[in-house]
This record gives sequence, C-alpha cells and structure tokens, in this order.
Amino acid sequence: MKSPQLVCSMLSLLRDEDGTTAVEYAVMLALIVAVCIGSVAALTTETQKSFDKSGAAIAGAMAN
Repeated sequence: MKSPQLVCSMLSLLRDEDGTTAVEYAVMLALIVAVCIGSVAALTTETQKSFDKSGAAIAGAMAN
C-alpha cells in the first residue's frame, strides 16, 4: 500500500496551480507564435502578388 505521506504529496502536487499557470502561458505563447507565422506567410504571398502586378504594369508602360 501507499504511504499516507506519498498520497498527501501527490494530492498537494495536483492542487498546485503554479504548473497549470506555466502550461497556460506556454499554450498562449504557442498560439501567438502560430498567428504571427501565419500572418507573415499571408503577407509574403500578397506582397509577392503586388510586386508582380506592379512589375507587369511598369513593363507594359515601358513598352508603349
């Protein structure tokens, strides 16, 4: 059987909220990083499209 001291320490560990807070901050940080990476990827694609469109317009204007 488990000793009462071991059971008490396990219950104390489960009640401890410091670990939960750290996990919550890690999840929030991971979500923020994911949103930032997604935003940069979307902006990269849109910026490339904009430069391509501008380059085509300039090339067309230079040909006339």
